[in-house]
Amino acid sequence: MKDTFKHKGLRQKLVETVKFKGIKDENVLRAIGNIPRHLFMDSGFLDHAYQDKAFPIAANQTISQPYTVAFQTELLQIKKGNKILEIGTGSGYQAAVLCELGAKVYSIERQQELFKKTSKFLPKLGYMPKKLIFGDGYKGLPEEAPFDGIIVTAGAPFVPKPLLAQLKLGGKLVIPVGDDVQTMTLYIRKGAKEFEKHEFGDFRFVPLLEDKN
Repeated sequence: MKDTFKHKGLRQKLVETVKFKGIKDENVLRAIGNIPRHLFMDSGFLDHAYQDKAFPIAANQTISQPYTVAFQTELLQIKKGNKILEIGTGSGYQAAVLCELGAKVYSIERQQELFKKTSKFLPKLGYMPKKLIFGDGYKGLPEEAPFDGIIVTAGAPFVPKPLLAQLKLGGKLVIPVGDDVQTMTLYIRKGAKEFEKHEFGDFRFVPLLEDKN
């Protein structure tokens, strides 16, 4: 696993691209600049690792577009030590960004193949989530709740109620909602049953799979 000067140079170009598209949070930009995205992808895609595009990974999933990762992360407004739940570990790239920002990361993946691969791979890079769980993201992680933030990295046809219930007061849920095209949506918990909702335009994600077992 190598990270060369060439890769670092390409990452800085990627940071400029993401900044140009409107990402302002310096910590998020720094994380994108620090994380060797090429190591999260199959070697066949190495030349594309620092383009601002999503690419296929195992189990018919994708590694999200860096701009999308940065956009969702910026909405969470993470402070060091925040407890963040990620629904959809995938390649582990988003989890690495959260770790880089100093968050305590809990992440759930329901594809066994990805779960096994990522739980071995992330620690090798020095990113240690508090917990990586194989399971159904729709249910959240009640035993570790409440969370400062919850991020959903797949398109959800609806907002799972358990996720809203597991936010702290003032906590944020960032979730792409919709079927073919998703609207990036932010919920901020204002009270026991009160949530403020903001919408941020259209994105495309692979679907969030509900565990039918």
